[in-house]
Order: sequence, then C-alpha cells, then structure tokens
Amino acid sequence: MKLSDFFVQNPNVAIAFSGGVDSAYLLYAALQFGAEVKAYYVKSAFQPQFELEDALRLSEQLQVDLTVIEKDILASGMITRNPPDRCYHCKKVLFEAIMKAAWEDGFSVLLDGTNASDEEVDRPGMRAVRELSVFSPLRLCGLTKEEIRRLSKEAGLFTWNKPAYACLATRIPAGEEITEEKLAATEAAEVYLSAQGFTDFRVRRMGNLAKLQVPESQIACVIENRERILQELKKYYAGVVLDLEPRK
Repeated sequence: MKLSDFFVQNPNVAIAFSGGVDSAYLLYAALQFGAEVKAYYVKSAFQPQFELEDALRLSEQLQVDLTVIEKDILASGMITRNPPDRCYHCKKVLFEAIMKAAWEDGFSVLLDGTNASDEEVDRPGMRAVRELSVFSPLRLCGLTKEEIRRLSKEAGLFTWNKPAYACLATRIPAGEEITEEKLAATEAAEVYLSAQGFTDFRVRRMGNLAKLQVPESQIACVIENRERILQELKKYYAGVVLDLEPRK
C-alpha cells in the first residue's frame, strides 16, 4: 500500500504527534494527500520542553491545528513503579487521552508514527498501539527511518535530521521508581550538554550517578570539558561517569 492510498481510504484522521521525525513526516503526508487532519501532543513530565517547542514549530510550518493535552503521567502508580513493560502502560494512558480528545473533535481514526524500521520485540508500547487499534501508516506502507528522513529533507521539514529521542523515563533503570525530581535532573543535564554542542547522547541514571553515553567522535570532547561538565551535573547527581563504549 502507498501512503496516498491509505489517506484515500482514511480521509479524516487524528495524529499522535511527538515533534519527532516520523510523526512530523506523517503529518506532512496527510496534508499532502488531502486528508482532514488534526495533531495532538501530550505534554507530561516524560517529555522535555524542546519536544513541545519542536511540535509547535512544525505545526506552524505546516499550518495545521495542534492540540496540546496536559497529562499527569506520574499519577499512575503502575507507571512510576517502572516495570519492564512501563512503556506499554504509559503509551496506553497517552493514546487514551488523545483518543478522547480526538473523538470529541469528530475524529475516530488515530495514527502514530511507528515506521517499518521499528522492531516490535523490544517495544512494549506497540502492544498498546495494537490493543487500541491505532494505525501506523508508515509501517503499513513499508517506509523505513532512512526513507522517512530522505523524504522529510525533500519536503523541507526541519525535523529531517533530528536525532532519535526516547522519553526521559528511559534514562531511569527498569524497577527503579520514577520521580519528578529524577526526570527534572535528567532534563537539566541533557539541556546543558546540548547547549555545549553535544548531540545524539544520553544521560542515564546509575544509582545517584549520571552515566554519559556519547558517540565515539564526542568522547574526547567530554574529557576535554570534564571540569565544566562535572561542575554543572553535580548540581543534580552525586557524581558523573563516562561510558567508554560509544553510543551508536
């Protein structure tokens, strides 16, 4: 199936919009193929501020209506306990919130940005997608991440080369309680490192320590700026360690 065929069959759709590469292209494609579409972004403690800013910027670029839904994700004990399938419980809460808002706006079909490169084995969130009958057109039409980036660049979307990003909760090991304080520390640390020019990295929690994972090309830069990084990140963590296995 081609994306154009999908939108002929589904001309009125709501899109779960994260501000990332995949959902950005999906939103663009829906508009290009003449669908009536509305985007929904869920703002929670798991999403950093820059994701919301990117979603607002992209919706303005495409001149599409965006609804921002605020959700207290930490109100769910099942989620804050952080079991191995935490992503399933989280996705279910988020999609249900979007579906409620979309239904009230007159949309009965919800789409997400899962693509053909996404492996289902390690993605508990895809279970929620199946259970709630959320459609994933990019996956259905066989579009890989590489193809989506290429098509996004051709379309002039600023998201085309945006690094893959997982929510802040993924920085906390499974089984360790998720708290607002831990999420805020992660976001502050990653905002700081991003401002220093680091890209496609993670600040993972390891006890009370921050474990930095950066691409191989940036390891030397971390060491060179060790003192400044320590000074800043020790505002939020007891110490900082560097993973010598580069992030790929």
